Amino acid sequence: MENLNRESGLKRELKTGQLTMMAMGCAIGTGLFLGSGLAIGTAGPGVLISYGMGAIIVLLLMGCLAEMTVAHPTSGAFGTIAEKYISPWAGFIVRYSYWMSNVLAVGVEVSAIAVYMNYWFPNVPGIVWILFFAVVLIYVNSTNVHTFATFEYWFSMIKVSAIVLFILLGAYILVGGPEESKAGFENFANSGQFMPFGWWGIWVAVFISLFSFLGTEQIAVTAGEAKEPDVAVPKALKATVFRLSSFYVLTMGIMLLIVPWQTAGVDKSPFVKVMEILNIPGASGIMNFIILTAALSAMNSQLYASTRLMYSLSLEKQAPAVLGKVSKKGIPTWALVISTLGIFVAAGVNAVLPDSSYAFMMGISMFGSIFTWLMIFVSHLFFRKQWEKNGGRKLPVKMIGFPYLTILGGVLLLSLIVTTWFTPFKMMLQFGIPWLIFLVIAYWIWKKNNVNHHGGTETAAKKFVHKG
Repeated sequence: MENLNRESGLKRELKTGQLTMMAMGCAIGTGLFLGSGLAIGTAGPGVLISYGMGAIIVLLLMGCLAEMTVAHPTSGAFGTIAEKYISPWAGFIVRYSYWMSNVLAVGVEVSAIAVYMNYWFPNVPGIVWILFFAVVLIYVNSTNVHTFATFEYWFSMIKVSAIVLFILLGAYILVGGPEESKAGFENFANSGQFMPFGWWGIWVAVFISLFSFLGTEQIAVTAGEAKEPDVAVPKALKATVFRLSSFYVLTMGIMLLIVPWQTAGVDKSPFVKVMEILNIPGASGIMNFIILTAALSAMNSQLYASTRLMYSLSLEKQAPAVLGKVSKKGIPTWALVISTLGIFVAAGVNAVLPDSSYAFMMGISMFGSIFTWLMIFVSHLFFRKQWEKNGGRKLPVKMIGFPYLTILGGVLLLSLIVTTWFTPFKMMLQFGIPWLIFLVIAYWIWKKNNVNHHGGTETAAKKFVHKG
């Protein structure tokens, strides 16, 4: 295993189960519990096809990522790999784009938290809840990594248990629930057809479905603090993808059988609407609490990821040195502080756009992650070519169907990115394109001021590829 780690301050304490739950904790957040309503409204019942297509893209991505991450377990993750195998410029762009994505994604989750708390406290401004829960999770992230992982493990366990419970309750409604629920297969076509918006609606919903899967790549970021990463990482990746795919398809299917798709939206989670149909005292409140936990869990994981990415940038001398300092508990404290930026962005957006802050934050946060996914496919093409050219050791994990499936995944993802220009998510590119231009200028300035370091990086890259 090639260890590029300069991250000697971090502690390798994370186990396979914790890695899996952390990734699921990040992925099973508002994308499923709240964003699913947006996807259903875009594609109708055909959203099941959308989630299936999204799962295929993610499966291809995880295959590429598992191969590279096992070869190079580091908290720099795909940013480090892009730097070494494509160019230092690519590493810089990927790292900062993914960092910003996670920072803004924290804002997405905290915006959703304001929506959930409105269920109980309709008269309390959302910004109050945003700031309150921000303080709580910043504290959790400032403790040692084992405490954080344990906290996240149980957060995720609550969510997974809730989804299993939802599936069981949904099955009950379908088989012997109240007659007034009007549940059944007729809901799949109560508008007259399974695909009311045609293939275009299904294709656009694939993009929305990807938001539900964002976070699975986080296992690569946690690799720098994983025990036996060559064993833990591939196991965690496989388990995460298959569990997420099963959960999403099952829950979406049951939801569509019970709740007419026309009633789906982002004012209230479709999960809560299903609980209301059961008429069990407090059931919808309990589900709302579970969904709140889901958002807190995802926010927690994303804050962790953005902190480690900024820490890695500092060690690469691509960010101020103070951000690379680690506390006695092994936490990059200053990197954590700057990574809370998204919370304040969300608070500002919520104050200005209280009714649409969630959709706005979701739109601008997705660019960095989707761009990073695209670069993972590109990096894999460069990685495998260089690895084989330089006679590297046998890869413990190997992506099947190379290079065809890698190229397929990249083309599908690029097509979805281009598609967003013609959808309500146009804001993603309106934010993303200027962001990339800004990073190009920032890299040029950084390179000009760090010529000696840049030359050293080039040399290191050549030495790195590949000793086997």
